[in-house]
Amino acid sequence: MEKITTIGFDLAKSIFQVHAVTGEGKVALRRSLRRSQVLDFFRSIEPCLIGIEACGTAHYWANAIRQFGHTVRLMPPAYVKAYVKRNKTDAADAEAICEAVTRPTMRFVPVKTAEEQAAGMVLKTRELLVRQRSQMSNAMRSHMAELGIIAATGMPSIVKLVVILRDEEDHRLPPSARAALLEMAGQIESLTERIEKLDSRIVAAVKTDDAARRLTTIPGVGPIIAATVRAAVPDPAGFRTGRDLAAWIGLTPRTNSSGGKERLGKISKRGNKQLRTLLIVGATSILKQARRGAKLPAWIASVLERRPYKVAAVALANKIARTIWALLIKGGTYQAPAITMKA
Repeated sequence: MEKITTIGFDLAKSIFQVHAVTGEGKVALRRSLRRSQVLDFFRSIEPCLIGIEACGTAHYWANAIRQFGHTVRLMPPAYVKAYVKRNKTDAADAEAICEAVTRPTMRFVPVKTAEEQAAGMVLKTRELLVRQRSQMSNAMRSHMAELGIIAATGMPSIVKLVVILRDEEDHRLPPSARAALLEMAGQIESLTERIEKLDSRIVAAVKTDDAARRLTTIPGVGPIIAATVRAAVPDPAGFRTGRDLAAWIGLTPRTNSSGGKERLGKISKRGNKQLRTLLIVGATSILKQARRGAKLPAWIASVLERRPYKVAAVALANKIARTIWALLIKGGTYQAPAITMKA
């Protein structure tokens, strides 16, 4: 068999597809592999360049295949799609991956270690538990509203509702409704306890990470955001500028420009949804503090005067993302601007 220089490796659950070419671009091998055959196959060939689409199991396979001396590069599936010819099949996908990985303008995804993946799992688990608690809280609030017991949004109001539920002297609730809602209350308290345990673990991890600790000096960035940045952006140098990071997160406008005319739309919402949401929440907390008399930088104060509140929050989140990139690349801690004014 001729010397293989590049391989496109299409991942799957059970049956994987391989497309290999030589240095001259000639197809050297097309075949499918079962999961049990994958590592033996890559162990048996000389080190070469291997392209894989970034997906749930891609980091595991990249780390496993690297042990045999191969160069493994992960690519976003959206960037590989343009190289698929005609119908989509596993063989066509593997061929497209093989071609895309050699393109000089291709953008690659950093391969994460098992430890970096574990840090992301902790954050995703916390996000799932928070979402479940919100669903349970909203359900309990709406059920009690049907019986004329109204509460505001937020967890402090849920605590007040639980007090009412456990008050046997309150006869506004039928016994069957009280029993059902107490089950919800117990579930909410259990979820809160689990979330607090994960929060403690995340805070402890941030304290031991110098880069994450420096990120928390930025206004609007707490331990959760700092830990999410470290898990989602293992290689900040992969972004040429802070704007590139903000664009990857999805905090920059969509563009639809032609003929020299620039048309900007809403934010793209590409990239990491979890990180984008956290940054906007962090920016919103800063704007809320300004309403209570805190000072704001002049630029965001002027944005608030001209644009809607949520637009200003997204603009501030974009600025925070750029500041995060600067601190990760250049080091140091956040220095507040010299000129500030009230909103």
